[in-house]
This record gives sequence, structure tokens and C-alpha cells, in this order.
Amino acid sequence: MKVSEFVEYAVLGLFLIAVVALLFGQALGQPILLGYVETGSMEPTMEPGDGFVAVPSVLTDSPDAGDVVVFRSEELHGGGLTTHRVVRHTSDGYITRGDANPFTDQDNVEPPVTDSRIVAEALQLNGEVVVVPGLGTGVQTIHVAVGAVVGVFAGLPGFESLLRGEFSPMLLVGIGGGLIALSVGVDLFGSSRPAGKRTRSRPNYVSIGVVLFVLVVLISAPATVSMLFGSGTTTVDIISSESPAENPLVVEPGDAATVEYRLTNKGYIPMMTVVESTHPDVTFGQSVFVVSGQQSTTTTLSIRAPEQTGAYTREITEQRYLPILPKSLILGLHDIHPLVAIAVIDALLVVGALALGIVTLGMTPVRMRTVGRNISFVERLKRRFL
Repeated sequence: MKVSEFVEYAVLGLFLIAVVALLFGQALGQPILLGYVETGSMEPTMEPGDGFVAVPSVLTDSPDAGDVVVFRSEELHGGGLTTHRVVRHTSDGYITRGDANPFTDQDNVEPPVTDSRIVAEALQLNGEVVVVPGLGTGVQTIHVAVGAVVGVFAGLPGFESLLRGEFSPMLLVGIGGGLIALSVGVDLFGSSRPAGKRTRSRPNYVSIGVVLFVLVVLISAPATVSMLFGSGTTTVDIISSESPAENPLVVEPGDAATVEYRLTNKGYIPMMTVVESTHPDVTFGQSVFVVSGQQSTTTTLSIRAPEQTGAYTREITEQRYLPILPKSLILGLHDIHPLVAIAVIDALLVVGALALGIVTLGMTPVRMRTVGRNISFVERLKRRFL
């Protein structure tokens, strides 16, 4: 393969990864590698539909004034993700504001933003946000198409259970039948070529290993990022006071405060979340949830106040997993270590991607040019999308 061809395929691969990451991020309700704005609150920095590079908060330092952050709002937009600029830092948290807004978010109903609620920062070079014009608009268009495809497959056995976050053995039957049908379709309608001409040296053929590698990366990489960076830690303050107030988290020394704890899945893909705390004074009515897309659930959170008066902070960890394995198995792996559970889920995704590629494409080199058209596959994609 020539250097120029290698560069073309590398650029195409990065483009596909970016698209999949955006779609996966939208499905999970959290930016993965890339994000975009939907409203005009950040004009003129970013117009509605513009994209930006989202750097996960675990890879960055605490934001400074002037940085653009993506945070989980409690009141704005009904508690969804918000992309605004940090104005200043206070003892209670960060004061934020959209560039087009005359008032800060905290002048309205949003409390100061804590570090635990920041999920990503927009990449900036020389103080300017790196903007990808129209990226979000294109992703929304693709998302509509993906939704139509999902609707086509909604009739597969077990697919409806998967959308609810429930593992169903019938799903394997449906996937197997779909792969068989797809394989038959490729054999019937795919371009034919004489066996004697199947050579790896021809420039218009790509090794099946390369195709399978790209397929595995496109499926497993966004899933891994979503489970690693979609999880995180939040904090709750409990105040031990001799003079309890109406605030349910202000109680007498030694007493327990019980409040509602809500988990919301802003994406479209079901997520299994394990909620836990290492502090012995923190307990949950329920600690394992499978929340369907665009849904929320609640449990009770009980925190016992120390005998000594004062304000105390308790950390709560939320670990997310794609529920493609039985819940009991994921929990068993989680008890060993969260990374073990993620690794096993990734392994299943890799095996599934390889099976999909082998069943549909076989093990022979893939022709990247249609019969009678002297236009390469890469060139066709570039003409269509770039």
C-alpha cells in the first residue's frame, strides 16, 4: 500500500471513529471525544449545531475562569448536560454563563457547579475553543437514520428486552438469524470475481484483517470510553447541628438523614449503574439499577451525621456498564474490580464484531471498488461526506 493510500485510509478511519463517538455519546447522553451544542447560548463562540473536542474531566486539571465546560446541571434544561463558560470560582463551586446570556446560570436557579458535576472541557488553543462547524447538525441527521434502522430491527426476538436493559437469550437467536440473512444477501448480490484473481497484491483489495480491525475499533472504543468516563464520583454534604433546619441534610448529631437519590439516563442506550460509597455511614435502599434510555429512577439515600457538629462531605461513586451480559455476571465481575467487568464486556463486543465481519465478509480480501467504476471506495466516501 502506498503512503498516500495509507494516509487516506487513516483519515477515513479517524473520521468514522469521530462519527461513531458522537453517535455513541448522544446515545449515552454524555460527550465522548467530541460534543456539540444544540442552542444559541454560546454564540458567537459556537453556533447551534457546532461541534467541539470534549476532553474528559479525568484528564484535565480543575477549570479556570474562561474555560468552557460540560457539566450535569440540576435545574437548567431539566437537569441535562450544559456547555457553558466558567466565569469564576467560589468556595461553593464554579459560576458559569453562556456567552450569549446576560446573566450567570447561578443568577437564576442553578446552584454553583462542583467538580464532581463536570464531565468534560472543550479543547482550547490560544484561549479559543476549537470549533467544528456544523458537526452536530450532521450527527443529528445520522442519528435519525440510525433510529430508522433500529426501528427495522425492533422486531428481532429479544431486541425489545435489550432496549429495556434486560438480557434475553432470544436475542442471540435473532442476531444469528440476522447474520445468516445478511450473509446470504452478500453472497447473492455482492460483486463476484474469479477465484484465480483473488490476490492480496492488487491495489483495489484491502486485507480482511484491516477491515476487521477497523470494525472492532469502531464498536469497542466508544463503548470503553463510555464506561470509563461515563462513570464518576459525586458528593453529598451532611450537616451535624444542634439546631436542625428544614433542610433534610441538616440533622442532630448521630441522627440519620434520608433523601431521594435520582439517576437519570439522558442517552438512548440502557445503562447498568452500580451506586456505592466507601463510607460506612452511607447506605442505599437500592444500589444496582438498569435505566432505559431517556428514563430515570430513584432510591433512598441514608446518611448518618457524626456525633461532632459540623459539615461533612460524603462521596458516592457511580459505575456504569453496558448491560449486554446478565446482571449477576456483571456484578460478580464488578466485585472483583470495575476494570475486570469492563474488560469482559469489551471482549464480548470484540468477539461480536469479529463474528459480524467474518460472517458477512468472509476471510478473503475485500474489494474496495465496484465493477465498471474506476473510483476507489475511499474516494466515493470522500465525495459523499467530505
